[in-house]
Amino acid sequence: MGQRRKARESALQILYQLEFDPAGAGEAVDAFWKKKRGAAETKEYSRWLVKGILARRDEIDAAILSVSEHWRIPRMAIVDRNILRLAAFELLQAGQIAPAIVINEAIEIAKKYSSPEAATFVNGILDALRKKIQDKAVPEREVKNGRQDKRQGKAKPRRRPKEI
Repeated sequence: MGQRRKARESALQILYQLEFDPAGAGEAVDAFWKKKRGAAETKEYSRWLVKGILARRDEIDAAILSVSEHWRIPRMAIVDRNILRLAAFELLQAGQIAPAIVINEAIEIAKKYSSPEAATFVNGILDALRKKIQDKAVPEREVKNGRQDKRQGKAKPRRRPKEI
């Protein structure tokens, strides 16, 4: 198992703990690593994940909610919602990690810590989020009565068909 996977799993365990004791966010990461062994890279990456998720939790939850039909965050299983938060945070870090890797890692973690059904749920939510993020990354263009000129980036007026 790679260092990043270990870091993600460690971050998941810390986030799970914080669901029951949210006041100790800063100490939770340090306390976790005092009890466990791990490579410096693993510790650093898990710390970055947890702190980033806590700092952007509202934004991350809103992103998850925007693609989850009929599911509110509190209604999701604690493990599942924190797996989604981990992966959503990484997806929102545009370009740092390939989306396919982020989603695959989340699915594998869901299989290990939750259930096969959860893995399917996580896959569906994250794929929809990936598509939404990808669509927003493409510059929006206002093209009225024209088509996009790929070379110039400017709209060209459409020719009217010749009348017979």
